[in-house]
Amino acid sequence: MNEGKPRGERFCLYDTFALQGVLDHMAAQAATFLAGEADPILLGILRRGMPLAEMLQERLKSKHSLDVPCYGLRLKRYADDLTLLHPETELTENAEFSARDLSRATVLVVDDVLYEGHSLARVLAYLSRRGASAVRIAVLADRCVARLPIRANIVGVKLQIAAGDVVECHVPPYEETLKIELLRPSLA
Repeated sequence: MNEGKPRGERFCLYDTFALQGVLDHMAAQAATFLAGEADPILLGILRRGMPLAEMLQERLKSKHSLDVPCYGLRLKRYADDLTLLHPETELTENAEFSARDLSRATVLVVDDVLYEGHSLARVLAYLSRRGASAVRIAVLADRCVARLPIRANIVGVKLQIAAGDVVECHVPPYEETLKIELLRPSLA
């Protein structure tokens, strides 16, 4: 077990091969939202949402002939991992993205896991203040337990798991391989 990694049993729910198909399907759905839009934009939530947004960007270009710019947005609030939890969601703007006029933009926000919805609620409020024309949400995994009225328009996989279990999305370059694991924390 890696130092600093939460202890418990781990189960691989989706491996790289399975997730490649999931991402292809997500890109096809994203193409329906973004094709024909005046100013389509991908906005990846850092950390793992950004490389996922880049994977969708590549698929949109190669499989759907859509060239969509991709930006990152840093948030600090991770409801799924209490060791990383901040009492308030902190948002740090990307300088290049913050300079863009969003009045005609359709923004597809990409994140790894939709859990309680706090982080995405903050992003939606931010994009609303910025005057985004339309906002859609894509998540790799939806735990189906959002406490806020937040829902994803594009969902890779829906996971209905026990409240104490943790969904870990492993996304390169932050982890070696693309996969989704379930962590059942040990009680000790």
